[in-house]
Amino acid sequence: MNTSSSLLHSLGPATFALVMTGIMFLTPVSAAGDSIIDSFDAAELQPVGLPRMVITDAETGGKSTAATEFADGVMQVTGDLVPGRGTPAFVSIPLILAADGSETNLSNYTGVRLRVKLNRGSLTLQVSTSAVTNFDYHTSAPVTRKPDTWQEVEIPFDSMKQVWSTPTPLDLTKVTSINLVSAGMMPDAFAYEIDEIGLY
Repeated sequence: MNTSSSLLHSLGPATFALVMTGIMFLTPVSAAGDSIIDSFDAAELQPVGLPRMVITDAETGGKSTAATEFADGVMQVTGDLVPGRGTPAFVSIPLILAADGSETNLSNYTGVRLRVKLNRGSLTLQVSTSAVTNFDYHTSAPVTRKPDTWQEVEIPFDSMKQVWSTPTPLDLTKVTSINLVSAGMMPDAFAYEIDEIGLY
């Protein structure tokens, strides 16, 4: 299994746990100070060189879909959440921090910042780490929706929680990806735009 397919496989179940809650790095992410994870200038590749990914709930019986468009350094995401029988719907866009899927140390940072316009539906942020083996990764509260308004959002790492398992500290020395996730228990549409995501 190649790196991309291995990451895709491992991140699919991770997003399932999340929904149970209802180009180039400009600086190394292990360094102190502000750092950009993705400025969305490239449509086909993530900053680490991997293809961009969209992961849906297909493996859990859902039929959710999403489409992405890129223009002027902005990623526009639109889609529909269609849950399977007795399961929540989700769509996840993982931003991988290392091309080989290895751990990245973010312990010098306070949290994740993003400039986003959330026009419909929900958007949460998830931090995947190799320290969590049951896919119950640490997630944020939903971003407040202000349609047609660009927002500068900061999400502290210490505000992120696991969903259903015994809580464990977020191990920032073992981060593998930052994921953008839309989710819900009922059919719904979602739409958001994002022009930068980074660390602070």
